[in-house]
Amino acid sequence: MNKPFEPLEPGVARCPGPSTADIIRRDGDHAPAHLTQENYRFLGDADIAYSRYTSREFFELEKKKLWTKVWQWACRVEDIPEPGDYFVYEITDRSVIVVRTESGEIKAYPNACLHRGTELKPAGSSGRSKNLRCPFHGFTWSLEGALTDVPCRWDFPHISDDAFRLPELKVELWGGFVFINFDRDAASLAEHLGVIPEHFANWDLSEKFVARHVRKMLPANWKACLEAFLESYHVLETHPQGVMTVGDANSQYDVYGDNVSRFVHLVGYPSPHLGKSFAEQEILDALMAEAVVEGVHDEAGKLRVPEGGTARATFAQHIQQTFGAAYRKDLSHLSVTETIDAIEYHLFPNTCLFPSLLFPMVYRFRPNGNDPDTSIFDLFFLQPLPDSGERPEPAEMVELDFEQSFHEVPGFDPGLATIYDQDTGNLQGQQRGFKSSTKPGQTLGNYQEIRARLLHRTIDKYLAG
Repeated sequence: MNKPFEPLEPGVARCPGPSTADIIRRDGDHAPAHLTQENYRFLGDADIAYSRYTSREFFELEKKKLWTKVWQWACRVEDIPEPGDYFVYEITDRSVIVVRTESGEIKAYPNACLHRGTELKPAGSSGRSKNLRCPFHGFTWSLEGALTDVPCRWDFPHISDDAFRLPELKVELWGGFVFINFDRDAASLAEHLGVIPEHFANWDLSEKFVARHVRKMLPANWKACLEAFLESYHVLETHPQGVMTVGDANSQYDVYGDNVSRFVHLVGYPSPHLGKSFAEQEILDALMAEAVVEGVHDEAGKLRVPEGGTARATFAQHIQQTFGAAYRKDLSHLSVTETIDAIEYHLFPNTCLFPSLLFPMVYRFRPNGNDPDTSIFDLFFLQPLPDSGERPEPAEMVELDFEQSFHEVPGFDPGLATIYDQDTGNLQGQQRGFKSSTKPGQTLGNYQEIRARLLHRTIDKYLAG
């Protein structure tokens, strides 16, 4: 008989019924211990002011005190695999060139000529270059940042080669991502990552390749867009087609310090909102009918739950076999939860990472230039490298404007496209509602929306210096 959870803290409760950790334990396999270790903290219940999403003043504070001080990933290592490769990354009104030098080192420089400030490489560009040459007057630097050419050098007796080296940003690597930081005094990336390297120890993102990259323009502040993906509370209303096959109100929420939070969102376990039990075969049939990954549909109804088995375990084995064949890799070592559950880590400020086979996504949300009302959403699918170690070329980026649908992305699963359209379809109305409301702020749930509260709490620490 299902019993309500014990309150986490005074005024904080969770959905009645078995916990996410209990259900993962029932899988009876080798799930990583951290997935059944809950780590919730109550962080208060005050409203979050709408002005944080709409005001120019708050946006300017973020530009000055957040984006110039925080670790953020600029590109993937495979974007600059060879010496001479470069990638231009933009955040608000700043532009950065990330390059691989002749020695193979990765460096990052402000994308500005030291002569009269012109961008050395065009915004949004990438490619290969033997040097960094200003297109205006021809001042030139090596990939290592050394000044190598000044046209009419006789007219510049007042500059020295040492003083005119390109200034370097801090650069560190993790999981195949190139992180940059404008603040030379910033703590290490390892400190910023917190528990993530430990929790991803069996999920090396550097051993993945970019199988899909979609960039979508979104009509809301970057924080509102990110927050739409930090909780499962919205599933019942926004994704009603999925309640038969996903836990939502019983998702597990964890917070780890200032920079990292997580939810564990079950697949193959019906929503508690339905208020009834289902046969395992019913759940599996629904999973196969609603599967939102290419190649895993089972229209013929051939997949059966063995006697004494579960829909979760049967579905997980099917996913392992399907993906294993597609990517020429043995995936049978993965636990059920690592195979099919939506396990999402938020790394402050703007990245979401999934250590899951069925959910191979990485999200990044950035302000759209200097506009507090719009954002850039990068969606990556990172798939496992084949056992041969051969690394496929990264997928070409597909760009979607504000009004375009994910259904327009070639090869994108229609069911998954609908989910992303649903997720992003609320954002314009929310941004407008921020400005129309006579109530000055949003009221968050203490448990299910804890990750949004942590985001604002950490932003405030940056803004306070």
